Amino acid sequence: MSLTPEATAAVLTQALPYIQRFSGSTVVVKYGGSAMDSDHLAGFAADVVLMHSVGIRPVVVHGGGPQIGEMMDRLGLTPTFVDGLRVTDAETLDIARMVLVGRVNRDIVSAINVHGPLAVGVSGEDAGLLQARVRHPGLGFVGTVDSVNTTIIDRLLDEDLIPVVSTIGSDSTGQALNINADTVAGTLAGALGAAKAVFLTDVEGLYADPDDPATLISETTPVALEAMIAAGELAGGMIPKAEAAVDAVRRGVASAHMVNGTTPHVLLLELFTDAGVGTMVCPDSDQEQETSP
Repeated sequence: MSLTPEATAAVLTQALPYIQRFSGSTVVVKYGGSAMDSDHLAGFAADVVLMHSVGIRPVVVHGGGPQIGEMMDRLGLTPTFVDGLRVTDAETLDIARMVLVGRVNRDIVSAINVHGPLAVGVSGEDAGLLQARVRHPGLGFVGTVDSVNTTIIDRLLDEDLIPVVSTIGSDSTGQALNINADTVAGTLAGALGAAKAVFLTDVEGLYADPDDPATLISETTPVALEAMIAAGELAGGMIPKAEAAVDAVRRGVASAHMVNGTTPHVLLLELFTDAGVGTMVCPDSDQEQETSP
């Protein structure tokens, strides 16, 4: 159903103060999971371009778990996960590198560039963007970020371009490592001084009871999230998302958001409306005092 001119004007009026507030700010968007299928990619790309058009500086960080799983299945390989992280041997690393850098990254870049020559694909290996080390020997070639060199991202943003980052990093010897995309998004948001980090997932946000969508947590803090993780109240892929949101806020990002990426225009709803959607992670009160000017 199309909006009347009056309703359209009302929506634009509501969006205006948010556009003014975030214009010139960097927003890191983690794109992954079910939201990455072809039915949602075009809408996601259009929303990112709209953000860019009103002065926001979007940085897209993408995963590709379903696509990696699909390729492994075609090759007769069975994936193993520990706390939501894929165990990555040498063969799996080659597959992840091929899928993330060679396929998923190109698909996102192409979808954005339908709207103009805006997006540039970047791997975490490029220009030393993501320096990493092995997270745990039992996980194989899975990395954790040691340091972030934002030079290449800063230059792209200064050229009014949209970086699209695939999350293969490298250690000090040049060995490639597969890094969880949520982890990278949180760390990169902090390094860039982003105003927001938005994590797109396939559920509405965090639930107090994982089996009951009615228990959606609209707002929480790092301390509360860490308590949930320690108590075993989160499972699977929600653990790295929650940890990444905590990390982003602790690194100075004003807020982190976990939202359902399959909801049409969810980025615009989160950024430009009064209601907002999903789960928002805000600084603890003591952190606010420490980071306030």
